[in-house]
Amino acid sequence: MSPPTYPSPPFPQQQQAMPGETRVMDPVPDHGESTYKGSGRLSGKRAVITGGDSGIGRAVAIAYAREGADVLIAYLEEDKDARDTAKLVEQEKRKAVLVRGDIQRPQHCQQIVERAVSDLGGIDILVNNAAHQASFKHLADITDEEWDHTFRVNIHAMFYLSKAAVPHMKAGSSIINTASINSDDPNPTLLAYATTKGAIHNFTAGLAQLLAEQGIRVNAVAPGPIWTPLIPSTMPAEAVKTFGGNVPMKRPGQPAELATAYVMLADPLSSYVSGATIAVTGGRPFL
Repeated sequence: MSPPTYPSPPFPQQQQAMPGETRVMDPVPDHGESTYKGSGRLSGKRAVITGGDSGIGRAVAIAYAREGADVLIAYLEEDKDARDTAKLVEQEKRKAVLVRGDIQRPQHCQQIVERAVSDLGGIDILVNNAAHQASFKHLADITDEEWDHTFRVNIHAMFYLSKAAVPHMKAGSSIINTASINSDDPNPTLLAYATTKGAIHNFTAGLAQLLAEQGIRVNAVAPGPIWTPLIPSTMPAEAVKTFGGNVPMKRPGQPAELATAYVMLADPLSSYVSGATIAVTGGRPFL
């Protein structure tokens, strides 16, 4: 089977209000709707995916469902995108649970886990994927509130969710965090976001050691430039037009192209993989 051909920049100039919508992007991202083929690698598993309504989260939800997992999709407020993702999960005869709300609140993170336990019967996989980013050219432009908000969504929520989920996870369970190439090579205009992604890299490595005796594996995926609603809703129009052109493959990755990394890290056959970061960067080095 030949890999699909994906679009390269320049893209039409476009911008959206945060957090952005999938359906109005040009080109529309590929989440694996017609390309991902499952083989039962996660049969019977119960997964929680934050930011599961669109982008990378939607691609992971589709892949997990096609591999046999039921999925809880946690999202902020993008109801239409979330319902669309749920339909794709349900088309695979798997259960989809939608939980709307703000993960920067520890109480909401606890509620997400409680819903997974009550509606899915437990939790085997936690994918900490939701993120906030915004671009700033000058340090003085980053407000204290913006800095705090970025940390609360990107790294504090990971702690809240992991802490809430671990008591319900058995040996063989998996936590997968979405880091970024910015963990290693920070974009200066994304200072707050890049700093949190560096923290996620260390959080992953430390938590993997902390939970090893319980048989719970912790890993991360570090994407390069990926074509998701986060891009036109947080970057200047000119940057969106050329997005992804600076990596060796000369294009952004599609969400579908990350799904296999999240499946591999959740697969029970990857039982000796913990504390690792899988880079999906279009050929750009990640050290």
